[in-house]
Amino acid sequence: MKIWLIIVLGGILTYLIRLSFILLFGQMKIPALAQRSLRFIPPAVLSAIIFPELLVQSGQVNLSAGNLRLLAGLVAALVAWRTRNAVLTILAGMGALLALQALL
Repeated sequence: MKIWLIIVLGGILTYLIRLSFILLFGQMKIPALAQRSLRFIPPAVLSAIIFPELLVQSGQVNLSAGNLRLLAGLVAALVAWRTRNAVLTILAGMGALLALQALL
């Protein structure tokens, strides 16, 4: 029973936090510089999540050709650059990683 209470309260809290920003920014004009700056937040957050997974193995930076995650990430980056399609990028990256693992 406690776990459900925690889940529901967490959901309500998350909703209220997001709603507060919508209500706050819905009533005020955001300066152009701030709007342009906000465009960089998603790539920065994704980079902070993705790059350590691609580059660090066993606590060490691995930039060698033996780093299969890095190679698959490069394939995914190429697909993302050419297609601008998130689903295709994920499928290409995962497919490349699975293929490389099967081959090596």
